[in-house]
Amino acid sequence: MTQLNWSDPPSQTAFPVAKAGYPFIFASAFATAVFALLGVGFMAVLGLFATGFICFFFRDPDRLVPAGDGVIVSPADGKVIKVEPVDQTAYFEGACTRVSVFMSVFNVHVNRVPHEGTIRKVTYYPGKFFSANLDKASKDNEHNALLLESPEGRPVGFVQIAGLIARRIICAVQPGDVLKRGQRFGMICFGSRLDIYLPPEAEIQVAVGDKVQAGSSILGKW
Repeated sequence: MTQLNWSDPPSQTAFPVAKAGYPFIFASAFATAVFALLGVGFMAVLGLFATGFICFFFRDPDRLVPAGDGVIVSPADGKVIKVEPVDQTAYFEGACTRVSVFMSVFNVHVNRVPHEGTIRKVTYYPGKFFSANLDKASKDNEHNALLLESPEGRPVGFVQIAGLIARRIICAVQPGDVLKRGQRFGMICFGSRLDIYLPPEAEIQVAVGDKVQAGSSILGKW
């Protein structure tokens, strides 16, 4: 049986919501209240549903993280759409394996660190907003690339990629930060994708089509 740990302290609420969602929730709730006071019933009901969906989108559930040496967890919730060897990328020096996870608007969008270690580089790239499941999204879309060094000196790259309707990438870490496996580090608002780059010696344990959860699903092991 796999041992599990908390990477972040458990929330004290029954339905934890990411802080980035508060402005959207408050704005929608305020508009709903205004429509209700004005007697515009249809718009008030529509606003109520919109507020509920925004709360659902920005949900931030606690996750138990697999323990053990060399375990690499998924940095995002969603569906694995690509597992492939890559000769060279702008985010990772040398040959590596890329695993891409596509997040629909119905997935949790809070991102988590795939492996414990120190953040060595964070680089933001402005860009376009193609659908995140397309190959060209990795290079052409707005994205934020992070390079982590494990305690053993192994590099792990992971890239937050904006999608067709995503317009905000949030990253709360910077170079020099020491992070735990499965720890929250950011999110992407409203549909997106996350690519992870691992050294060739990493044993990948997922396949295209698999559904994964950030922090709790094992992508691979050293």
